[in-house]
Amino acid sequence: MPACGGGSTTSRRGQHPRQVPGTILVPGLAAAHDRGMRYESCVTSLSWIPSEAVTGLGRAVFDKGVTHYDNPPPAEFADIEELRAADRFRFANVLRAWIEVDDTGRITAGGYDGGGLMGITIVRLGGLSHVFQAAALPDLRREPERGDGWIRFVQTTGGRTGLPAPRRVRHRPFVQWRAPLVWTTLSLTLHANGRTEYAVEGASRFPRHWIYDADGRLARKSGLTDYAQWWGVSFGRHTPWGDEDSPALVTAVETALEQSLSVQLMRGAAKPRIRTVATGDALVRQGEPGDEIFLILDGAIRVERDGEQLAEYGPGAILGERAQLEGGIRTSTLTAVTACRVASVPAGQFEPGVLAELAAGHRREDADDAVRS
Repeated sequence: MPACGGGSTTSRRGQHPRQVPGTILVPGLAAAHDRGMRYESCVTSLSWIPSEAVTGLGRAVFDKGVTHYDNPPPAEFADIEELRAADRFRFANVLRAWIEVDDTGRITAGGYDGGGLMGITIVRLGGLSHVFQAAALPDLRREPERGDGWIRFVQTTGGRTGLPAPRRVRHRPFVQWRAPLVWTTLSLTLHANGRTEYAVEGASRFPRHWIYDADGRLARKSGLTDYAQWWGVSFGRHTPWGDEDSPALVTAVETALEQSLSVQLMRGAAKPRIRTVATGDALVRQGEPGDEIFLILDGAIRVERDGEQLAEYGPGAILGERAQLEGGIRTSTLTAVTACRVASVPAGQFEPGVLAELAAGHRREDADDAVRS
């Protein structure tokens, strides 16, 4: 299965999907059979388990090698089936959709394609290993929402994770061996002029979800994982197959420079300090002295200067470099929008030129966000 229909262009806001002549209509959408243009696009989520996302007793199972954390999925992919065969994700939601538009600009047909893909869980005990196949639940597709010159498609996919584990319940036998559910809910809006938009409408709090555009390029990330909350409540009615979905916090993708520096920060000479920051608490405050560089492992952090909100950053972002470049004094306040896990090391671990390049990129991003707000 190609990334998205074998070559549709990006589904980022304001850009255009692939155009091909269209003649196939969905019965009942329109009576006309005008030959026009067919627009197709796609958005995909790949979900995986990073080492910092598992907490509590569940972490011991991973740390002892009974099961494994995942390496991050690639920043770009061409064939999702190849990724599944290589065990590069736990589950995927591939939402494809298409519309047909006649010569007057009227949408005459539209439909869904794609669906969910479940991965596997490998369990190792001693010299033995066993593969647990995750159980997919039926894909949930809403009736397409139609507006003036557009159709929105919404799809939920997911299922039960491959490895069952004990869970407390209030009724006999008081312990239930059952794995929680995982899912993402994606939306894709196709316009008659070829423009497309996508969004993450909801997602389970675990694992981490990465969002890819129609070309198979990483475009967004879920900003928060909550293993304890997921493990405790993601059953039955507290899922999209019941009557609930969980809102998703989605953040921008870090830059290539930040990806490189994050490896240096976590694996460099200085062992990183890992801390948790509660929602609403300040990691650092403007005007205070400081010499640490921070890597967001989980959650979202807001940047404020002189009381003005400049930007929000999520997992993978590196912050705090400006103090090292400007006399050792914090130039902004960093506040946790959600509960966050953050790694930090002394800024002296990095070359000044690299920090200057990082700061220049943040200045551009902060300026753009300030203009938008």
